[in-house]
Amino acid sequence: MKIIELVGSSRVSTDDAAKQALKSAQKRLRNIRAVDIVSTGLRGENLDEYRAHVRVAFLVESTEINDGIS
Repeated sequence: MKIIELVGSSRVSTDDAAKQALKSAQKRLRNIRAVDIVSTGLRGENLDEYRAHVRVAFLVESTEINDGIS
């Protein structure tokens, strides 16, 4: 299992920001097994951008591990 960290953003809510991070991960990763929300917050000049810092856990296939080893 491997874990990566991502930050999602949204103008709607922190939940939507977390969903945006997951949507981004799903475009690039297979076998996602868990998403944990590490923290949430507001950003921007008017504090109008919701942010969610998430950890995404996914299974790595053995061929993917071996491809990176020379």
